[in-house]
Amino acid sequence: MTNFGDELIQSLREALAHAKGEGPAIVHAAVSPREVREALHLTQAEMAPLLGMSPSGYRKWEQGSRRVSGPAAALLQVIRKEPAAVKRALLAT
Repeated sequence: MTNFGDELIQSLREALAHAKGEGPAIVHAAVSPREVREALHLTQAEMAPLLGMSPSGYRKWEQGSRRVSGPAAALLQVIRKEPAAVKRALLAT
């Protein structure tokens, strides 16, 4: 079998294990983008670049028409707990 085939089979095994609640997957607690943004006294236009997204995409999170993904939820948690460090790291020129 090809390397691609082996990787595909492994991916399917991991997906099945995840669906059964097995394996090392980490589920992040739900976080409200609006609450994080308001706690930092930022506008939506100021918050979006911290998350590497457009203001319109960010606005969809707050309106509930888009769901916050796992990696984004983790970043929101970091922004909430260490906002100055995130600003230094992501907005540095």
